[in-house]
Amino acid sequence: MDARSFVVVGGTSGLGLAVARLLVDEYRVAVLSDRADEVTAITDELGCDGSVCDVSSYEQVREAFGALAERWGVIDGVVASASIWAGGDLEDLAPERIRRAVEVNALGTTYVLKEAVRHLRRQGYGNVVWVGATAVSRPRPGIPVYRATKSYGSSLVESLAEAQQSNRVKVMQVHPGPMPTRLQERVGDEFRDDLYALPEQVAAEVVRLLLLAPDDLYVSGARVLRADGRW
Repeated sequence: MDARSFVVVGGTSGLGLAVARLLVDEYRVAVLSDRADEVTAITDELGCDGSVCDVSSYEQVREAFGALAERWGVIDGVVASASIWAGGDLEDLAPERIRRAVEVNALGTTYVLKEAVRHLRRQGYGNVVWVGATAVSRPRPGIPVYRATKSYGSSLVESLAEAQQSNRVKVMQVHPGPMPTRLQERVGDEFRDDLYALPEQVAAEVVRLLLLAPDDLYVSGARVLRADGRW
């Protein structure tokens, strides 16, 4: 097994799980999720590490990353794919749903990237891949809150990438379109599309980015892939 180690936040379902499955045979992998039952099931299935972590809690994110850094010594890459859906017109969305979308998609992304970049800067290298959405660049009716929270993450990635002033710590973003995942199942028929990229297809690109060496081509901050099925 290669000594490289990767953290997949949101790694118990959908794209995150597909990434973990591609990595686990050759590298050390930890999946983070707020669902204890899913963490147990996936760590048992894949034989990888895992932690229960609600990304909307900075303390939980900090503790999870700290424990992995202590156990492994280094964290070579992080996938930030935890996200929740918030579809519907703004006037129809419950305040609790709006708050949770902001907590996970905006605050959670901030906390994960804060800890990921902190550890990578400390060791002097590493890659972060944040999973956005094509909704960021292609607005459509009925998803104002979801799009706004994902747009926040894209802006944060761009700023963080610029702030590193080095190609050794790469902060990148991938923008999938709809995929047949649990999140897509919650979208509802009015938001479904006819064109899909499979999680396994997008996962292969995420892994390619994770494995970039410190001296590989400068791609930090770039929207590397717009995976909406229109290959």
